[in-house]
Amino acid sequence: MDYGSHTVCAQVTTAFLEFSKSRGNDLSTPVPAYEFPGLNAGDRWCLCVSRWQEAFEAGIAPKVILESCHEKALEIVKLSDLKQYSIN
Repeated sequence: MDYGSHTVCAQVTTAFLEFSKSRGNDLSTPVPAYEFPGLNAGDRWCLCVSRWQEAFEAGIAPKVILESCHEKALEIVKLSDLKQYSIN
């Protein structure tokens, strides 16, 4: 039921999880019906590119695992921004 483009592989932070929750997407609470364990700071997850961009613009984007991001993310975000936040 999620129509987002999950193309940015990121290592989430507490600040990002709180930001996402404030935008209506609680990624920290488990949802057993979907076998979703809930995320904690330090977990890696493929994020919706639009949410990552929104967090980037707010100054709280999480670091990314650049080689695990899909090239389709570049339709929304700049490669230079992803490189700036790359863990590698």
